[in-house]
Amino acid sequence: QVTLVESGGGLVQAGDSLRLSCAASGRTFSNYAAGWFRQAPGKEREFVAVIAWSGDKTYYGNSVKGRFTISRDNAKNSVYLQMSSLKPEDTAIYFCAASHLTMSTIANDFNSWGQGTQVTVSS
Repeated sequence: QVTLVESGGGLVQAGDSLRLSCAASGRTFSNYAAGWFRQAPGKEREFVAVIAWSGDKTYYGNSVKGRFTISRDNAKNSVYLQMSSLKPEDTAIYFCAASHLTMSTIANDFNSWGQGTQVTVSS
């Protein structure tokens, strides 16, 4: 497993942009696919985006497609989530996760998780 620590969350207004970062340590991060999930109060954890270990393949949830961009820098053991055109419904705790499986969108396929970072979008 790898240890993951998210940062970059905060309070923003609708239409703003925000960039989340996830720093990895432990095992070789470049061997893992990396993903972002989010969970709003009273709701189930929702898939946001995933990126292959090489960084050449990405996949997004329908609710964020075209607004969010996932990227990674294996030299820095980091993965990022650039969020644009934020909406109040994007308000949630955002979690970074790592998986041995490539391009999974299922939370149970990810075996390493960060503690999460809060993103709040006001209207």
